[in-house]
Formats: sequence, structure tokens, C-alpha cells
Amino acid sequence: MRMLLLGGLAVGVALATPTVQAQTYVDPPMLVDAVSDGSLPPVVERLPAMPRVMDFADREIGRHGGQIDWIARRARDARIMSVYGYARLVGYTPGFDLVPDILEAIEVEDERRFTLHLREGHRWSDGAPFTTEDIRYWWEDVQRNEELSPYGPDSRMIVDGELPILTIIDATMARFEWSQANPLFLPALAGARPLYVYLPSHHLKPMHAAYADMQALTAVVEEAGARNWAALHINAAKLYDQQDPSLPTLQPWIVVSEPPTDRYVFERNPFFHQVDPEGRQLPYLDRVVVSIADSSLIPLKTGSGESDLQARSLSFGNIPFLKEGEERHNYTVHLWTPALGSELALYPNLTTADPVWRGVLRDVRFRRALSLAINRREINQIFYYGLAIEGNNTALPGSPQYDPERTALWAEPDIETANALLDAMGLTERNEDDLRLLPDGRPMEIIVETAGERVVEVDALQLIDESWRTIGVAAFPSNSQREVFRTRIFGGEAVMSIWMGFDNALFAPSTVPHELAPVDQNWLQYPAWGQYVQTGGDAGEAPDLDWAIRLMALYDAWLDTPDTAARMAFVDEMLDIHAEQQTSIGIVQGVRQPVVVRNTLRNVPAEGIYSWDPGAHFGMYQPSTFWLAD
Repeated sequence: MRMLLLGGLAVGVALATPTVQAQTYVDPPMLVDAVSDGSLPPVVERLPAMPRVMDFADREIGRHGGQIDWIARRARDARIMSVYGYARLVGYTPGFDLVPDILEAIEVEDERRFTLHLREGHRWSDGAPFTTEDIRYWWEDVQRNEELSPYGPDSRMIVDGELPILTIIDATMARFEWSQANPLFLPALAGARPLYVYLPSHHLKPMHAAYADMQALTAVVEEAGARNWAALHINAAKLYDQQDPSLPTLQPWIVVSEPPTDRYVFERNPFFHQVDPEGRQLPYLDRVVVSIADSSLIPLKTGSGESDLQARSLSFGNIPFLKEGEERHNYTVHLWTPALGSELALYPNLTTADPVWRGVLRDVRFRRALSLAINRREINQIFYYGLAIEGNNTALPGSPQYDPERTALWAEPDIETANALLDAMGLTERNEDDLRLLPDGRPMEIIVETAGERVVEVDALQLIDESWRTIGVAAFPSNSQREVFRTRIFGGEAVMSIWMGFDNALFAPSTVPHELAPVDQNWLQYPAWGQYVQTGGDAGEAPDLDWAIRLMALYDAWLDTPDTAARMAFVDEMLDIHAEQQTSIGIVQGVRQPVVVRNTLRNVPAEGIYSWDPGAHFGMYQPSTFWLAD
């Protein structure tokens, strides 16, 4: 058995948990009046009996107060507060270790039995107790309810078709248990978009048919204009969205502005469970404001000093402009290391519905030829001043799995070999524009889908088109909104797309290599295979190429063993397969991410890893500890 407690992993022992004497707890000044008039209990009664004492080894002790502003590109992106707030049952450290956060401790036995220890006295943001009843309600009354979960429980709770057994031991202890290992469980709890295994039952039971008076519930449903009670409940239980001021949360800040709006205001959660080493209740900041702006305007607004902490919608190309405004607008541009396997990557859709293109794309010689024909150095020089690493979508320097030979495999420019590969496929016929012809006589013109969110994708495709025409292939970008972009790919309408590479190419023992296997419809090179796996064979197509079947076997082997060395060996082989097969065609990696930070905002690291999952961008650096100096 291994036990996970504050401070890290331990084997068979309990690590000491940092404590702060109750009399030293410090109330945020913002809440003092509410405590004085009785609207709120004093801080010692609002905190759990054992709050989480944050590690300040690499931080400054701060002070309460102040407001910072962020900018998002659409209203639904206000949910970034759930990402950046990063209150999780367990969460990642910047070293990608997992530690308890909302939980006081968690016992993990053979990666199949997980005993969750809640903090005694922990409360939701409205002051109601947070107990194992909130876990039981989520599992028994929501996940197992056919009207609320018509497709069954969350797939991350299912291991080879088996659901866990939930045992409620007492008000602060619950256990999920499977007969087989579920190594995905903890990473799911810690995710940027996490697996919430709890809901505020006290808030939602009045909307649940099993608990509410049906006459009263029917009236509420009608007043809300909902289809039925289930639709009302589903809409009211969106913890991730953080757009409903009435929905209790465990995050450091709670939304107080009513949607729809273009300015979301979040204020401190008076019942937040963290304190600094001197007993100050966190978060330090009183408010965070998320303003909505068109993505094309966000760099301009940031450079004009309108954001106190900004990385989203900023790119490498914005750095010169942003640097110009540093002194005038009192901010600093930090350059963080992105975790992306490639800043730009092409994804041939191996499950496209076009049978002719499908046959061509599935021939590895074609994918290798396209990769060999790209002038990565030109793209690097023009867009990234030659500072990026040219090569495949693969592990980054700094990862134990980094291999420069793997990065360069089939990625060095070689037009002669690329032409020879296409000739060997029998694609020798050309039209008057010197484009090769597909087996059915169509010119080899590849429509490359883009989500229209990054100008560099379209600009890079122009250079790729010039390179590919030397081997008789043309590329044409097709821009659409992200939803349409994904729909076309998932539906098999797309032949190829351009996007970013692996979300996190800093592979570590704690990170599940799900991006390396066809297990998710969102993997753009084989969406139908991922859909097949996600739906248990009810939709999509089973992986049917030898190397894809091998990827699935390696992924399953990774899940089946807790041995760290064996797991990393499996990751190595999976990365080898991706490079050899050119499942995606990476262009450059290691492109620095600009992070604009107000000079008075403290505890934001000057150097960091910019990773969506794991990491939650700023989340793993704990914004609850960010504070404003004079």
C-alpha cells in the first residue's frame, strides 16, 4: 500500500502534516465587517479543523487585498477560473507530483482502492458542510441516475466495464474501490478540467425528483423554462463553468456577476480551506475580474496594461509588441517553457470518410514524404527567429524521454527521398499544374482544416504549400470556428488539420500517456478510433493498423503495471512508433510562451512550465498565493 499525504508520497507511513495554531489565523480585511455584524462566523470557524498550510519555500509571504484583471476571448471562457483557481481533491505540483489539496489525505492501495479523507469542518462557499454525503450524492443520485446520466457514469470511473464500489465510512471518509487497478483516477481528479466526484447535495437535492416535493419542483422547472427536472438539475450542477452565483463552490473565488455579461467578477470564498504559514486565510486577492474581448484584441489590450496576468491568446509573435509596453504600463513579459510536443502539427485524418484519401494517408510513405518536404528551418526563422527546435511532435528536452534522433526522424528536409517515396506508391501521374494525381484522377490538393484561432497556422501553411509543391502536392487552408473544425474532423469530412502537438510532452511517471494511444475522439489523426474506444465499440471504428493496435497494447500495459521503469519503457516505445509512423507531422517545438505579469503582482514565477493538462497553466503555481504589493 502507498499513502498519499500532504508533503508527497509515502510508503506505509504517515507524513507529518503542517499545522498553524488556531489563534494565529488571520481574517482577510475584506471580511472583517461581515464577521463583526454576524453575517459571517470568525475565520477560525470558517476554516477546516486542519486547513491546508501552503508550502512557501519558493514564495513570499503576502498580504490580503486587491484585484487583478484577466482577459478571455468568449463568455464561456470565464470557466478558466476553475482552471486557474485549481482547488482539487489532489493536485499537481510544478514538478508534476500529486499531493492532496481539498483532501486532508488519500490512501492508495495497489491503484485500485482509494480512501479519501476529507477535512473535518470544511465548508462550501455558502457555509454548508462539505462531507462524504456530497460524494455519495454525486455517485448514487447523479451518476447512477439514468435521467441525469443517460449515457452512464463518467468513463473515467469505469475500468474494463466495471464500476467502482463506493463505501461511505463516515462523514469525512469515503472509499472508491475497483477489482482492477485504475491509475487514471488520481490524474483525473487533478486535471485542468477535473473529474468532480462530489456535488453540493444540499443545494441540488431540492431539484432532484428523489428528494423534492414534485409539485414544488414542477413549478420551479416551469419558472426556469427547463424541459424537465433533469434538465434543470444538469444545468444547475456545472461546477466547472463557475457562471452561476447561486452554485456553491470549493474554489478560492466565487462568481458574483450574473450572466450574460462581458465582465465576470469573482470574489474571495470566505470558507476557502487554505492558509499561509502565518495563518492568513487564502486567497490573498479579494477579487479577480475576467473581461471578455475578441481574441485578436487581447494582445493589444494586454500590451496597453489592461490585464494583470495574461498568457491565453498571446503568442510568440506578440513578444516584441508586448516588450515595448513593459516600462510604460508597469508589467514584465516572462517567457515560460510550453509543454507542447509541437507548436504546430499537421494531422492526417487516417479515419477520413473519403476512401481514396484514406488509402493514401494510411500509407506511411505518404506521411513521411510530406514530412521530409517541409522546410522547417524556413518556418523557424520567419516566425520564431530561429529559436525553436525543428522536428517531430514528440518529447521535449527536459523530459526523461527526450531523444534528439527521434525528434529528427523523417523530419530533415530531403526532397529527393520524398519524391522517391511518392513514386514508389505509384503516384506518378501529374496534371498541367505539376500536381500529382490521386488514384481516382483528382489532383493531390489537401484541404487543411484550421480552427481560425492562430494566424501563424495559416501563414505557415502558405510556406508548407510552397514546399509541398516541389513534390507535386498542394495545401489549402480552410478556416472555421473550433466547434465546426472539430465536427468536420470527427465526422470524417476532413482530410487533414493543423493544431498544436501533444498537450504535455514533458512525460513523467505521474502523467498518463493517453495522448499516445488512439483512446480519445479528440486525437485528430484518428478520431474514429478514439470514438470507438470511448464508446466501448458503440460508435466509430476499431483501430485496424498494426502499429495502432500495438499502441493500444502498450497503453493497456502501462495501465496494468505500477512499475515506474516499465511504464517509462512503454512510453519510449509509443513515442518511437509515433515518430516512425509520422502519425502527426510536427514542425517546431520549444516555442516560448509570453506571460505578462503586473510588476506589483507577486509569487508568479518568472520561469514556469505552461501546460494545460497536467498543470492547468497557472493553476499548479497556486494563484491563491498570488498577492499585490504597493
